[in-house]
Amino acid sequence: MTDDNEQFHNEVERNIQSAGNDASLKADSLAWMLKAGGEHRYSYNFSWLGRPIIQYPQDILAMQELVWNIQPDLIIETGIARGGSLIFFASMLELNAACGGPADARVVGIDIDIREHNRQAIEAHPMAKRVTMISGSSIAAEVIEQVKQLAAGKARVLVSLDSNHTHAHVLAELEAYAPLVTAGSYCVVFDTVIEDTPPELVGDRPWAPGNSPKTAVFEYLKQHPEFQVDGRMDSKLLISVAPQGYLKRS
Repeated sequence: MTDDNEQFHNEVERNIQSAGNDASLKADSLAWMLKAGGEHRYSYNFSWLGRPIIQYPQDILAMQELVWNIQPDLIIETGIARGGSLIFFASMLELNAACGGPADARVVGIDIDIREHNRQAIEAHPMAKRVTMISGSSIAAEVIEQVKQLAAGKARVLVSLDSNHTHAHVLAELEAYAPLVTAGSYCVVFDTVIEDTPPELVGDRPWAPGNSPKTAVFEYLKQHPEFQVDGRMDSKLLISVAPQGYLKRS
């Protein structure tokens, strides 16, 4: 006899599969997202424990699920901006620890330009005790070596890439940091949606369709079968800045 929990789980899986198979729904979701993000800068509207997070709520919730399920000892994030994601990750690690997860888990954030007022606000935050910040290019050899040292001996490592969104930079980040991801964990590449964005909405940024995080993902996956795109996540979220960017390591 199927119990209630199993019935609920099976229903959720049917819902996700159904949404993923609905081409019209996916097209409408992308159209809404591009309008909200392109015309109204929707991702700038949210904060986490007082710090601007500059992410879509759907991706924030998805990352919460990953952090809970993986119980990482270390989270590596490229791109700090105003620090909301760092504080988010630190607070999730704090909750994990309170529930029996790794007691000394940390998040390390890397940015080529950590503005002083942002650094001060992050360092003054109650969750700063779990945060390490590294100033420098995420693809500089000395920065990569620092992160490798921090990752040494960690049982579970999760990676989030969200800095410079050009193909070359993201590919270099993948080559540097994806190997640090432990089996069963993820390397999440943000802003793959740039590949699906009309060029006029991208503006004068150095990235654009054809030169984006998604093209870097596809290039990386050609040589790294240990990673697979989590298509279930795309079907589940529908609205996400990281379509085909949730990469799970086997």
